[in-house]
Amino acid sequence: MATMGPGGAASVGSRCSAAVELTLLGTREALRLFKLLHRTRQEVFKNDTRALEAARQKINEEFRNNQSETSEEKINELLKIASDVEVILRTSVIQAVHTDSNKILLLPRKDLLQDNIPYFDKPTKKHES
Repeated sequence: MATMGPGGAASVGSRCSAAVELTLLGTREALRLFKLLHRTRQEVFKNDTRALEAARQKINEEFRNNQSETSEEKINELLKIASDVEVILRTSVIQAVHTDSNKILLLPRKDLLQDNIPYFDKPTKKHES
């Protein structure tokens, strides 16, 4: 290919190449988040077929509805939302099972459990030197 001056065909080609590269990066990140959301869904809603199916449909629907998006700004916004949703699912959702008419058994995942930090009603006095 012949090199042309500023604004010529070569310049347009490099801009197109950069746009394709950005699109590929966005596509790779979208695919990574799509797979991550499905793995998180399987872990969070384990043994709950209704929740598993509802989450599967919602994830697929959202990605399908936005697969033709071309605006870099909008794509980045959607990727951020997908990432935030994955974090919320992983860190905030807990399963519960009805064991009786008025009792619920909570089934926390091991990664949700944290060490208990004792709470003190009275603050400790600071000693002045």
